[in-house]
Amino acid sequence: MSDGSPIIFVVDDDPAVRDSVAFLVSSLGYAHETCTSAKEFLARLDDDRPTCVVLDVRLPGISGLELQAELIRRGSTVGIIFISGHGDIPKAVRAVRMGALDFLEKPFDDQLLLDRIGEALAASREAIAERRRKGDLERRLGRLTERERQVLALVVAGKTSKAIALDLDISVKTVENHRHNLMTKAGATSVAQLIAWASEPGAEGNG
Repeated sequence: MSDGSPIIFVVDDDPAVRDSVAFLVSSLGYAHETCTSAKEFLARLDDDRPTCVVLDVRLPGISGLELQAELIRRGSTVGIIFISGHGDIPKAVRAVRMGALDFLEKPFDDQLLLDRIGEALAASREAIAERRRKGDLERRLGRLTERERQVLALVVAGKTSKAIALDLDISVKTVENHRHNLMTKAGATSVAQLIAWASEPGAEGNG
C-alpha cells in the first residue's frame, strides 16, 4: 500500500545530471529517487502515490517520449517534466501536447524546474483523487439491479416518472421507489447530480 506521500523521480542516463537534479529537489524536502532507464522507473512506480518524474528525452532502451506514451496508455497519474540537451521544437510540442507539464532544455533554470515540480505533484494529486472518485462511483452504480439500470437510463434521457412508468409498464409509485433507491445507492444528493454522474464516460448505466 502507498503511504500517500509525494515522490520525485529523476530519470536520466547521465549520472552528473541525476545527481545535480536530485540535489536540487532535495531542497523541497520530498522523497526522491534516481533511475538510469525507463524500465527501472516503471519497476519502481506506485501510481497511487503523488508522483513527478523529471525525465530525459534520450534514454537507453525505451526513450523518454516512449515512456510518456506508455504512462498514458496505462492511465498513469504521474506528472511529467522533460529535460533534454537535445531538445528541439517538434519533440517539445509533442511532449506538451501529450500532457507533459513542460520541456526544459539543459542547462535549465533551477527555480523554474522547482516550480514545475510543484505543479506536477499538484496535478498528480488531482488525477489520483479523480480516479478514486470515478472508481467509487462505478462501484456504487455497479450495485444497481437490472430494473434500476433501466430506470436510470430513462432518467438520464430526461424522461419523467410518468413517462418511465409507461415505457416500462410499471406504476409511477414503483418508478419513484426505484429512483429513491438509485439516489441512495449512488450517494447522490439530487437528480441533477445523479444524471451528471451517470452520464460520465464509462459509468454503469450510461446509455
